[in-house]
Amino acid sequence: MSDQLTLSAEPRERAGKGASRALRREGRIPAVIYGDKKDPQPIHVEERALIKLLGTGAFTNSTVEVEVGGDKQMTLPKDVAFHPVTDRPMHVDFFRLAKDATVTLGIPVHFVNEEESPGLKRGGVLNVVRHELELVCDAARIPEQIEIDVAGLEIGDSVHISALTLPDGSESAITDRDFTIATIVAPSALKSSDEDEEEAAEGEEGEEGEEGAEGEAAEGAEEGGEDKGDE
Repeated sequence: MSDQLTLSAEPRERAGKGASRALRREGRIPAVIYGDKKDPQPIHVEERALIKLLGTGAFTNSTVEVEVGGDKQMTLPKDVAFHPVTDRPMHVDFFRLAKDATVTLGIPVHFVNEEESPGLKRGGVLNVVRHELELVCDAARIPEQIEIDVAGLEIGDSVHISALTLPDGSESAITDRDFTIATIVAPSALKSSDEDEEEAAEGEEGEEGEEGAEGEAAEGAEEGGEDKGDE
């Protein structure tokens, strides 16, 4: 499960560009909490604390407990605006989660036991079609990642969503098809070798065909000559 992230915040008394610039000069980042059929709540958070959470790599697929004046609210980060030049965070939107809420998130996939895949041992390549899965998750039980075991897979084998056992509280957001997550494909060298063999085989068949045609033509010519002689 992903770690519970926490962030302290303070109410934002003034709105507008001027007030936001003033906050940023003080090392604070303006933000807002909205959702759950409640009024939006303007807040500001410490820039260093926010950057630390962004650095975890799990900020956008984890719930964040935001504490405002002693009131703790479970939220989901929905949008982070960055400065186009400096990449400094400029504003954050937090979506307030209701009790027992579910959320739809992209959860990264992680492949294990690659050393036990015969196909990979033979030089095959793991072709990842989806680097993350779109899942509907219980907000209190969001998985950090989905592990996919590739042990026993041969070249040409594929992993589909139907083959996975997802964690409790999670299910695929895509239900109308059994989509492919990854495949074991042949390496380029093996493909080239197979193609060369096929071309060589086709060439031999062509030569045999030509030789047969030439032989038949020669026989026809001889028979023609004999017929004229008989006449």
